[in-house]
Amino acid sequence: MIVMHAEMPIASDSREAALDLLEELAEQSRAEDGVVDYCVTTDVESPNTVRVVEEYEDADAVDAHMSSDHFESFQADIAAHLAGEPELYRFDVDSKTRVM
Repeated sequence: MIVMHAEMPIASDSREAALDLLEELAEQSRAEDGVVDYCVTTDVESPNTVRVVEEYEDADAVDAHMSSDHFESFQADIAAHLAGEPELYRFDVDSKTRVM
């Protein structure tokens, strides 16, 4: 499994527009083959920071997502709403275990 974690600083004056774009991205991404989960959250201590946690079955699913029309469109559209550079982290995970 591959887990991606993105952090995006959102401009406060266009926060609602950015969240609408992110909600649409999450909905479309969850429908993709190989996507285990796709979750968009805001930080309770920094409400203009958005975090996206993505889980994929394998590298092919990641590649398919990154080259999908809806993701490329999102990247173009979200740029106007960012207050800085996004950060993206990748985790290669052997297993997932629920502990509670």
